[in-house]
Amino acid sequence: MLYPVILRLTRRITEFSVQLLEANLETLETLGSAIAQRDSDTNAHNYRVSIYAVRIGEALGLPDQTIRSLIKGSFLHDVGKIGIPDEILLKPGKLDEKEFEIMKTHVEKGHEIIKRSKWLSDALEVVQSHHEKMTGKGYPERLAGGGIPITARIFTIADVFDALTSKRPYKDAWPFEEAMKIMNEGRGTDFDPLLLDAFSGIAKPLYDKFGGKEEIFRDELVEIITKYFHEGMDSLEY
Repeated sequence: MLYPVILRLTRRITEFSVQLLEANLETLETLGSAIAQRDSDTNAHNYRVSIYAVRIGEALGLPDQTIRSLIKGSFLHDVGKIGIPDEILLKPGKLDEKEFEIMKTHVEKGHEIIKRSKWLSDALEVVQSHHEKMTGKGYPERLAGGGIPITARIFTIADVFDALTSKRPYKDAWPFEEAMKIMNEGRGTDFDPLLLDAFSGIAKPLYDKFGGKEEIFRDELVEIITKYFHEGMDSLEY
């Protein structure tokens, strides 16, 4: 007698869980879009870097939980720029030393924003460490080598590749070969060599499909989100 009641209640709980997940993912996308527009960037950037980062993670065989963290971090990597003054964030020329020091505080500001959300807390590694370098000359903590979380090391590759291959108001997009040449010049200094090798093996088809395109690749990202966040939530096996 109790079995049908328990089954109905369990299904209702599952439905509520899916709805909560949908709301969280919608918040993630909305925040990412707001950050991109605040930075005079395009929302397409968040989609491209998220896709690149996930594909690198898959090539490395990372566990699903790590890839979920990578997705969140990719969308929110620059959330702290919300707190950077317009005259610095939107300055068309090169920042001076004092301005750059202020710009670097976007990492700390991002950390403060993200740590308030339990669901987003696993994005902190990317938000906090995506400007670290393998040599220890990055910021804010001057982490080096394997001391940098793998999610941040992966995201850095995705982010720089997208920056190189995308048109911006101050630069044209680099061709694929030139972009990869520049990436390889940072091998061992800016980028983890093993992760860069993994990316090199998948970079060309990713570039051909997504590189520098301003299209919002929502279908691709929905497929990724379904795989890593939704599967197994909308049904129960008994």
